[in-house]
Amino acid sequence: MAALGERFRAAREARGLTLPEVSEQTRIRSVYLAAIEEEQWERIGAAVYVRGFIRTYGAFLKLDVDEALREYASSPAVWSSPEQSEEREAEASTAATVAGKRSLAPWLWAAGVVAVLLVAYLTYSLTSSTQPGTPVALASPGTSPSPGASPSPGTSPSPGTSPSPGASPSPGASPSPGTSPSPGASPSPASVVPGKGTLVVSLAGTSWMRVTVDGNVSMVGTFPAGTQRAFRGKHVTVRVGNAAAVTFNVDGKDVGPLGGAGVVVERTFTL
Repeated sequence: MAALGERFRAAREARGLTLPEVSEQTRIRSVYLAAIEEEQWERIGAAVYVRGFIRTYGAFLKLDVDEALREYASSPAVWSSPEQSEEREAEASTAATVAGKRSLAPWLWAAGVVAVLLVAYLTYSLTSSTQPGTPVALASPGTSPSPGASPSPGTSPSPGTSPSPGASPSPGASPSPGTSPSPGASPSPASVVPGKGTLVVSLAGTSWMRVTVDGNVSMVGTFPAGTQRAFRGKHVTVRVGNAAAVTFNVDGKDVGPLGGAGVVVERTFTL
């Protein structure tokens, strides 16, 4: 293979161009073009200028620029120059820095994922913070209906039928004798028949739930699957911690669940 400078000269002469003509088109001084063809790199100066001129001149002559740069970098004159030694040290230092950053990248990415998951978990925990730690059971299964909150017409608890399990009050927090049940909640029979002006809440799975009837908390706690309650009033607000497990029947019409599993939903019904 011909020397690097000879290939540049041969390519130029093959196109019938003189150095001044190439200089006019490439904006590179003729003395530098001649230095490239004669491989007298010291006449150009810093290696960065040499590489830039080789790239421009090579592209103009349609030579393989990358190959020309590799050949220039491997020439003995370049490797023996102090400037090139400094450049090689700088390149080695830069490569080491880049390699160090790349080795840290997977750990940083993993730490970022863990941080996102932790934030999501804390957000969910705060959203569900109203779920039982020490729930206040204002109404327990089996309480007799309060005045104005009778069960649906034609439906009465069958004799001997035990009420559906609900949220039992915390130890030491049981109501004292004479405590009346919260208004608005009807008894919990085995099956509640919905009717006009009635909201029936049914649980297909375990969920925390709070029901407020006309501004009064009527029911709160964690209830198992199978729990069913009927409420009457002008405005009934229901907040649940597991929306997919709770279905609603308003005035005899099934509404269904209001959200997905584990989703906290609050809804106000006007009866």
